[in-house]
Amino acid sequence: MQNTLKTPVTFEGVGLHSGAPARMVLRPAAAGQSIRFCRTDIELGDGTIPALWNRVDRTPLCTRLRNDAGVSVSTVEHVMAALAGCGVHNALIEIDGPEVPILDGSAAPFVRGIMKHGVRRLSTPVTAIQILKPVTVERDGARASLLPFDGFRIGFTIDFADKAIGRQSKSLDMGNGTFARELCDSRTFCRQSDIDAMRDQGLALGGTLQNAVVVDGDRVLSPGGFRYADEAVRHKMLDALGDLALAGGPILGRYVGEKAGHTLTNTLLRALFAQPDAWRRVVCDAETAARLPGEGLVPAEIPEVA
Repeated sequence: MQNTLKTPVTFEGVGLHSGAPARMVLRPAAAGQSIRFCRTDIELGDGTIPALWNRVDRTPLCTRLRNDAGVSVSTVEHVMAALAGCGVHNALIEIDGPEVPILDGSAAPFVRGIMKHGVRRLSTPVTAIQILKPVTVERDGARASLLPFDGFRIGFTIDFADKAIGRQSKSLDMGNGTFARELCDSRTFCRQSDIDAMRDQGLALGGTLQNAVVVDGDRVLSPGGFRYADEAVRHKMLDALGDLALAGGPILGRYVGEKAGHTLTNTLLRALFAQPDAWRRVVCDAETAARLPGEGLVPAEIPEVA
C-alpha cells in the first residue's frame, strides 16, 4: 500500500551551495499526490514544484527542480532519498527558501525525523515502474544503466585520483530497510580544490567540515574522517536513490552507476521514459511491495551518528 507521513516533520538549516537559511516542513499528503515541493516564500505566482524527473534543471553539483513559472528548489536529492528509503510515496514539502538544508551532509537526520514521527499506511496500492529491458546512457567516461530486476538494487563504482577515496564499488538490494541501515548516514564529499573553485563561483557558501567530508590527496580534512572506509561510494548510492525517486514511483529494476552523477542519472530517466517498450507501470501486490525500499525498516536500526 502507499504510505504518507503521520504528522508534519520540521527541519531547519542552511543550503550547501547558497548558504541561505531555510525551514522545511514535510507534511502528510493523500494517496496519489506523490511528492511535491512548495516554496512558501513565493507570494505571487505558482510556488509548487512537482518532484519529477522532467522538472529537473540539470546541474552537475546537485539536483534542482524548477516549475513552469521559473520557481526552483535545489539540493533535493538527500530528502528525496530519505522519503524513498522510508517508503513514503506521498508528501507535501514546504520550504521557505531556494535550497533544502544540508544538515550534516547525509540523509540520516531526515530519516530519523520521518521515522520518529511515523509513517501512515494508506488504502491505495503502490504503482511501481517496472524496467522491461536495459537502458544505458554514457558521457565523458561515465555510465548509468537501468536493468530488469525482481526488486530494486543499486550498484555503483567510483574512481578518484585522491588516495583518500581511490576506487570503490558497492552493490545493495534496497529492500528490507537497507537504505536506513547501510546508506542514509553517508555524507556528501568533495576535494579541497573543488571547494576553492566552487567558492570562486559563489557556490558551496554553506559548506563546512561538519556537513561534508573534504579530502586533499591522501588526507581527510574533516574531523573524525570517514564514517565508513567506503563512505564515498555509499553516498553516491544515496544520491542515486534520491535522483531515481523523481521517476514518479518506486522502480522495480537494477541501477548501475559507473562514475555517474546527478546529471547522468536524470539523463538515464529521460532515456527510459523516451522508450515506451522499456518500462511499464504495475500495481504491486503485497509480495512485490515487500521488496521495495522502506518495507521492513526498523527505527532502531537507523545509525545514531548524525
